[in-house]
Amino acid sequence: MSRFALIKAVLGPIMRLMFRPQVEGVENIPGDGPVILAGNHLTFIDSVIMPLSCDRQVFFIGKDEYVTGKGLKGRLMAWFFTGVGMIPVDRDGGRGGVAALMTGRRVLDEGKVFGIYPEGTRSPDGRLYRGRTGIARLTLMTGAPVVPFAVIGTDKLQPGGAGLPRPGKVTVRFGEAMEFSRYEGMDRDRYVLRAVTDSVMTEVMRLSGQEYVDMYASKAKAA
Repeated sequence: MSRFALIKAVLGPIMRLMFRPQVEGVENIPGDGPVILAGNHLTFIDSVIMPLSCDRQVFFIGKDEYVTGKGLKGRLMAWFFTGVGMIPVDRDGGRGGVAALMTGRRVLDEGKVFGIYPEGTRSPDGRLYRGRTGIARLTLMTGAPVVPFAVIGTDKLQPGGAGLPRPGKVTVRFGEAMEFSRYEGMDRDRYVLRAVTDSVMTEVMRLSGQEYVDMYASKAKAA
């Protein structure tokens, strides 16, 4: 049994008891081959609930500080986060975005599922913010389809993304796969990248029911 299968077998029943997740559209995720899952990001537990709602293992970028802790707690955190599919990347500094993009490309080139939050950070107020174009570059570079998703209700269970989540009901909704082969070879055209990103975010907005804000979440947080 893989570490992911073990974690899912142990945490799955606990998750169902605590969050009573209603999972919709999971059949839209192809059973094999590279796939990008792109969705909203409300709070920390999104990165646990969404992957555990899928049949295939989802790999995603996480802060390297989650796996560099000391002592028993640090080792347990590293074992858990890497087991559920987190790939630690130092996202600080000018090269953080490039490292994340190349990591995603490697995962997809291996025929796996890569999860990404196009907003780039958690929503500061529950609304959906403008997507960054890394998602578009990934799909155009690799040809992988994009399955949009929305996690609904986690911000009510873990406000601010900190502390232990409260029990409650969560919905995870997957939309139909989107493919952008018509833009093949145009992964450096900024107008194409923006159009692809916006089309994905429109689907995420439809699935989540969130109000859309045409600015980056990081800028809203800094204001």
